[in-house]
Amino acid sequence: MTAPAHTDRALSFSSAAAQYAANRPSYPPALLEAIEAMAAHPLAGARVADIGAGTGIATALLHARGADVVAVEPGDGMAEQFRRALPEVPVVRGDGNRLPLATASVDFLTYAQSWHWTDPARSVPEAVRVLRPGGALVLWWNAAALDVPWIDAQTDRVQRHFGLERTAGRNGDGTHAVLAGPTDPLDFARGQVRWSRRVPLDTHLANIGSHSIFLVHGPESTAAFLEEERRHLLTVFPDGMVEETYDVAFLVALRP
Repeated sequence: MTAPAHTDRALSFSSAAAQYAANRPSYPPALLEAIEAMAAHPLAGARVADIGAGTGIATALLHARGADVVAVEPGDGMAEQFRRALPEVPVVRGDGNRLPLATASVDFLTYAQSWHWTDPARSVPEAVRVLRPGGALVLWWNAAALDVPWIDAQTDRVQRHFGLERTAGRNGDGTHAVLAGPTDPLDFARGQVRWSRRVPLDTHLANIGSHSIFLVHGPESTAAFLEEERRHLLTVFPDGMVEETYDVAFLVALRP
């Protein structure tokens, strides 16, 4: 298969916004607790901008924790779904490479599953510009726990289906791209939280199908994989309930 462009993958989610909202996993309370501890600042009462907010999965958690949140989202479909889910939270159009936010205006700048779609040469200076002194840039990703045998086997099947090379020791959490890119003048601390959810097989398969690699290759390729994957998973979960295990990798940097 021909590898799709990075931009095409980044914008692919709008076509599946409802599917994304209904089936993607959220994040555990322990993640927000760890972020507050590393930032040495509570989210309650803080001014927070959630960038690449998508359908609002992370934004909803930040809002519920008492933060004063504004969301930034580039995709039409995702922004529309966001407004349905969180009508009380403002969402503005834009992305991390050119933030539609005032200088020194926020205490937290958060990227849930979205920093890897930015160009760090542009998004790091923008983060520094928008954060108040002492404010925190926080990046996180739900990554499949590859030490769980069935998850490791499924990852291999996905890679083979799309003809992708699997890199040893990398589970797609996105932190490798941050740590390898330009981050001056930010110094990132790193953490990880493991959690799980138990969902119906249909939810699990719809979650997989909402990932960009499937969306850009079209419904026929996705349907073929998911039909075969259903058969594989029923041998592991004969009751049709799938135990998904995630490692949420997160990075926190304080603006000087």
